[in-house]
Amino acid sequence: MNEHDPYGGETRAEYLKGLAKEFGLPWSIVAIAAQMLGPNEDFDGLITTLEDAAESGEWIDRKK
Repeated sequence: MNEHDPYGGETRAEYLKGLAKEFGLPWSIVAIAAQMLGPNEDFDGLITTLEDAAESGEWIDRKK
């Protein structure tokens, strides 16, 4: 990961949408968590939060 391009050529929004798909969570949940945590947590705290949300089963994306 390059500090000048932390998202590997994607925008932050594309990265977050990918996380939503990866964890099977609705985009809205990922977007809210990302907004609350801020970009500094995109690769640490956000991942942990999304893992917890996915494991809970409460936020499963039923549109898949």
